[in-house]
Amino acid sequence: MAATALAVLSCNMLKAQEPPYNERYRYIEVTGTSEVEIVPDEIHFIIGIKEYFEEEFDGVSKPEQYKTKVQISTIESRLRDALHSIGITDNDIRTQEVGDYWRERGMDFLIGKNLDITLHDFTTIDSIISVIDTKGVSFMRIGEMTNKDILKYQEQGRKDAVIAARRKAEYMAEAMGEKVKEVLSMVEHGSGIDNYTVVQNSKLRTDGATLGYASAAAPASDAFRTIKYTFSVTCRFSLKGW
Repeated sequence: MAATALAVLSCNMLKAQEPPYNERYRYIEVTGTSEVEIVPDEIHFIIGIKEYFEEEFDGVSKPEQYKTKVQISTIESRLRDALHSIGITDNDIRTQEVGDYWRERGMDFLIGKNLDITLHDFTTIDSIISVIDTKGVSFMRIGEMTNKDILKYQEQGRKDAVIAARRKAEYMAEAMGEKVKEVLSMVEHGSGIDNYTVVQNSKLRTDGATLGYASAAAPASDAFRTIKYTFSVTCRFSLKGW
């Protein structure tokens, strides 16, 4: 009985002395990345409108002489009529935000509203700019963009990141006279989307201090047209000699 107990104790001690899992294997750890650029098939174009005074545009009146305010309902109706003329329906237009603007002393509040217009190609933006009356328009910009197959693109992007990690590990291991064997761990770092660049470089923003005017410095069709995703994954591979 004593001999058996001693044998079991010796076995447990040997197991306790084994090195941790990561120390029993020689490994290489690398990070693979991939980029996916997607052409959007749904674009949200945001137009901000704001009440204004007709005297702002007569070229002679001073702010204290402004008295003929154009109501937000009139501005919106005029904008919607222009959009209808190029085939955009009310189903494609939704109100994103409504609010009061800060007023100068002795002047009325100016009500503002943002309209979110759903489009399916960038050339329609050029048509919008060409038909709308920019009086009462405070800004125009490209908002969210998406694609109906975006999940498939994301899946492929993640696969490409893993493949890139494997290839990197293989050529780095080869330089050390080693071979990559099996994957020990894999950690995804999430995906990053570059929409900020699209908006900033669309050239559709206007100076907020310039009331009533909104102009495009270049055709919207010349703006960035892709959604860019970056995927990153860190993989640890075991090594074996030649």
